[in-house]
Amino acid sequence: MSQPPAVGRRERKKAATRQAIADAALKLFLERGYDGVGIRDIAEAADVSTTTLFKHFPGKEALVFDKDEDREAELVAVVRERPAGQGIVDALRDHVLTSWIPIATHPRQPEFTDLVQSTPTLRAYSERMWTRHTAALSAAIADDVGVSRDNVACQALARFVLEIPALTRGRQDPRAAVEEIFDILAHGWHAPG
Repeated sequence: MSQPPAVGRRERKKAATRQAIADAALKLFLERGYDGVGIRDIAEAADVSTTTLFKHFPGKEALVFDKDEDREAELVAVVRERPAGQGIVDALRDHVLTSWIPIATHPRQPEFTDLVQSTPTLRAYSERMWTRHTAALSAAIADDVGVSRDNVACQALARFVLEIPALTRGRQDPRAAVEEIFDILAHGWHAPG
């Protein structure tokens, strides 16, 4: 059995710098509000230059959503690398439950949600964040089932899955909400009641 390659010192240092910047940004945003914090404030709090900050994050909004960087590759891998015999919908369900539920149930989530919802720029970015991966996820699904990449059913499945965080945000029981949505995707919709 092969071992995964060890993460080198340079990669660890880059990851630590990225995390320090993201942590400093979130702390400042929660204290002062998104519009009350500048890039220089964040760089200073993280003890890095603004050039270094921009090497890790493309813009101010990305500082709030620092975990989005690898999401598209993860989604495609969920479809392509799922265990033999596991359906696409079940693989995506497992992924959403393991990746979204910890975020949705984090103790600081209400505070973070308030920040995002009270800042129009962040609210718009958040809404686009997951759904911008629709084309890649849809293509992976279409390739897997052997249909054209413009297949509307594959596009719809990808889009519905990527809307789940927005649909379940703030729910009393986000896990139950995720399960309910995936049950609809797997078995079709039935009138409640």
